[in-house]
Amino acid sequence: MHSSALALLAAMLLAAAPRPTPAPAAPNADAVTQHTISLGGKSYPYTARAGTIALDDDKGHTTCRMFYTAFTGDGADARTRPVTFLYNGGPGSSTIWLRMGSFGPVRVQVGDGRPTPGAPFNLIENQYSLLDRTDLVFVDAPDTGFSRIVPPGKPSDFFGADQDVKAFGQFVSRYVTTFGRWNSPKFLFGESYGTPRSAMLVRYLQRQGIGINGVVLLSSILDFSLDWDVNFTPTAIGGGDWAFPLYLPTEAAASWYHDKLPGPSTTLPALLPQVEDFAMHEYLNALAQGAKLSPAAYEDVVAKLAQYTGLSEGYIRQSNLRIPYWRYSTQLLRNTGEATGRYDARYTSYMLDRVNDRPDFDPTDAAIDSAFVAGGNYFVRQLLGYQTTLIYRPMTSLFRQWDWKHNGNLPTNTAQDLASAMTYDPNLRIFSGNGYYDLATPFFATVYTLNHLNIPLQLQKNISYGFYESGHMVYLHPQALAQFHDDLERWYAETLQAGR
Repeated sequence: MHSSALALLAAMLLAAAPRPTPAPAAPNADAVTQHTISLGGKSYPYTARAGTIALDDDKGHTTCRMFYTAFTGDGADARTRPVTFLYNGGPGSSTIWLRMGSFGPVRVQVGDGRPTPGAPFNLIENQYSLLDRTDLVFVDAPDTGFSRIVPPGKPSDFFGADQDVKAFGQFVSRYVTTFGRWNSPKFLFGESYGTPRSAMLVRYLQRQGIGINGVVLLSSILDFSLDWDVNFTPTAIGGGDWAFPLYLPTEAAASWYHDKLPGPSTTLPALLPQVEDFAMHEYLNALAQGAKLSPAAYEDVVAKLAQYTGLSEGYIRQSNLRIPYWRYSTQLLRNTGEATGRYDARYTSYMLDRVNDRPDFDPTDAAIDSAFVAGGNYFVRQLLGYQTTLIYRPMTSLFRQWDWKHNGNLPTNTAQDLASAMTYDPNLRIFSGNGYYDLATPFFATVYTLNHLNIPLQLQKNISYGFYESGHMVYLHPQALAQFHDDLERWYAETLQAGR
């Protein structure tokens, strides 16, 4: 046989032969460094660890390596020293935002309600860190940040409500095993989609025998039937008109911030109770009546919506009393060609298409993303010394791939998981942090959801609230961050004391 024919036959046989699954690449070594931080006039030495924890399937094969950065107090008694697991949401978001903006030992400075100037960005010691109170473990979800899914793992194993919780559950179990933290007080801290993750995760961990002392919910969305895009229509199945009254207090706060409310000046504490009362009574009842609403009642609602939003009565009539948040954000400052931020309505940016009813992008992202991504990479790679050639993924586009079914049901509702967890463990404490200017997860929808958990009133007392003059990422406003920090310091102390 000709040599070329032999080569072709060999190639065909090789192609037909079963190929072994490639071995996962070796993980990067953990980076461990020593530091000191000054908080409240006292010096706290701590260890920073940047590394990965492997997740395995039921056959013992590694399917994902989840990246984390842990900041742990030196010399502390692990039996009494709390450990808090923190994560952002998305789904598809890394935890660079919490890691570099909230309660870690270092934070990046960004524009407060305005765009951040270009590089170099400033990283400063975080005087609002919670390291005096708890160890902090910031975790990147699978395929975000430096976390990577590896064969035989598949995206479908992780990209879904229930799949995601199993991954985080295994991470927590592996972490407390690896570092001897089984008997430490444990807390979960989730932001945005991290809040439904926490609601599911706390109950999931309870079923594994892993008790959680407290859960921090920052900018919550637990019941998606109240906040899904499709629900911004009077004919939607599920939430329907509910979204409009639940968003109204946030819109009123944003209009107040931008000085767009008609009539005499007022304060936010004086304004919001009036808006909330109107939203849950006259406005909600008017929407429920639909075409049966009398002309006089219709006009009264129009006038009050104009009073509380600053939008024109004509625009409100054309909208039939129903203005989705994206139209609000583009209409409020229409005369200047600007739109307000969704994540934080304090931020604004110009629109290319000035008559569009949706912004081209979120002004909040435009104002802060470069600083967080550059600062986060510099912090982990240079200051913590984590050596890797991987690209850090701040966000991974997963929304359309995500399996939103929870326990087989849609729309996703995790409020029932939180209620179940609080009933299962009556010592469990919840802290709900909310920004007034958050058009992504409006604070009034969170209050409504938590007030309707259908738990005993005695357990309802285990829920604490914080409201701040900031947006979705409360920590973007330094004064709000300071207040949030002080609230959590007290809440941690009270939660730990109550558990004794």
